[in-house]
Amino acid sequence: MLVLEDDAAVRELVGFHLRRAGFQVIEADSATSAWPSVGNADLVVLDWMLPDEPGLVFLRRLRDQNSGAEVPVLMLTARATEMDRIEGLESGADDYLVKPFSVAELVARVRALLRRIQPADRVQIGPLLVDSRQGRVSLGGIPKELTRREFELIRFLAVHPGRVFSRSELLDRVWGEDFIGTERTVDQHVAQLRSQLGSGLIETVRGRGYRLVDGEPF
Repeated sequence: MLVLEDDAAVRELVGFHLRRAGFQVIEADSATSAWPSVGNADLVVLDWMLPDEPGLVFLRRLRDQNSGAEVPVLMLTARATEMDRIEGLESGADDYLVKPFSVAELVARVRALLRRIQPADRVQIGPLLVDSRQGRVSLGGIPKELTRREFELIRFLAVHPGRVFSRSELLDRVWGEDFIGTERTVDQHVAQLRSQLGSGLIETVRGRGYRLVDGEPF
């Protein structure tokens, strides 16, 4: 996710706690430096007051882009009046949190926004087809028998092809934050998926996590 905040202390605090919660974080201190990372963000934490343009201008530009139209945006700002909140939400923000803020509440709101994202009914990545409506997965037209959790994991990765997710992030997004277990659970399910779908489909990114290969032969 992308954290766009010009105050270095606040930006580092937010980045630290989001990483601690298992998220991959890109930090930026201006709209100009943040814009190239928009396409890689599944959520944006956005300050209102930026050095090069207002956060609301950045937000409107984001909503005008096809790739950013559906990205959840949490505004994190010191502007606390009712009219400020209304303007932020009407400009396209999905949630609004006022400084000073509770770190625990910030992480909870981020998780809640990410849970709202609904995966597409059918996702085709090369020969891989994931049909959420039918609850089926096929590879090269050949149906694959997967457990419910294996299906949920491959569906989540297929909706975000090429994106790297840490083990803790996958546990949160696929198993849910109430899951009691270890990150080894993710490794076991990835191994099972590889046995069903081939070893080249899900790539291990050393020190970071897993991603679904996008645009390369499996």
